[in-house]
Amino acid sequence: MNELIYKVTAQDAPIPFWDHIGEMRDRIIRSALALFVSTSVAYFFRFRLWDWAKRPLLAAMSAREHVPAESIHPFAFTDLAEPFFAMMRLSFWTSVVLISPYLFYQVWTFVRPALRERERKMAVTFVLVTSLCFISGAVFSYFVLFPILGDILLGEAVLAGLRANLRPSEYLDLLIYTVVGTGLSFEAPVLFYFLARFRLVSARAMFMYWRQASVGVLAASAFLTPGDVLATTILFGGVLLSLYFVSTGVVWLVERSRRDD
Repeated sequence: MNELIYKVTAQDAPIPFWDHIGEMRDRIIRSALALFVSTSVAYFFRFRLWDWAKRPLLAAMSAREHVPAESIHPFAFTDLAEPFFAMMRLSFWTSVVLISPYLFYQVWTFVRPALRERERKMAVTFVLVTSLCFISGAVFSYFVLFPILGDILLGEAVLAGLRANLRPSEYLDLLIYTVVGTGLSFEAPVLFYFLARFRLVSARAMFMYWRQASVGVLAASAFLTPGDVLATTILFGGVLLSLYFVSTGVVWLVERSRRDD
């Protein structure tokens, strides 16, 4: 009995500050090593990855010009080192998406000591949910969001009478920003789970101010989506607003489980 009390007390005892720093250092080093290895592997497939990266743009240009996508060559470089660094950056961010479950596991092991005993056993659930949210957002962005965005921007160039002569590094910046940013925005339910866990938000307040949140979401959507296409703004705003209501449901479930305890 005394041994059991000692184990529980030791497990729930506060961890010293410098132990937190050491734990964070270890997690960062492991994540960096994993990224280095995965980036090295992805670099061997860089040209296939580049074909995937430029496919949404080529499809939009092919539809507008009524020519096969294989015959379109809109990219050029002005710096001899630019293709190398562009392919390296593409390989790095591809590896981030591919090993995201491992990265989320490192995050979980770092925050686990601050959780209750029952929540500490949810490692598999946490990794699966966070990975699914991030990858779902990235896939949605690549197949839906970025093609629409690229078509709008391409339409502006066509109306201005401009000819495509794109730099691969700048194109990848836009693609990576869109894909990774959307993937991170899909982590909103996970973020609100922890905010609710530490009593920083409440479901009642989120439900009460949903109208104000809707206006803010639509305003942000109109600001972030270029062009004057109302359907695009509504589409992106609908996605963000859906994430808001999903997050509200997550906060309500956290509060309900707290009452049950």
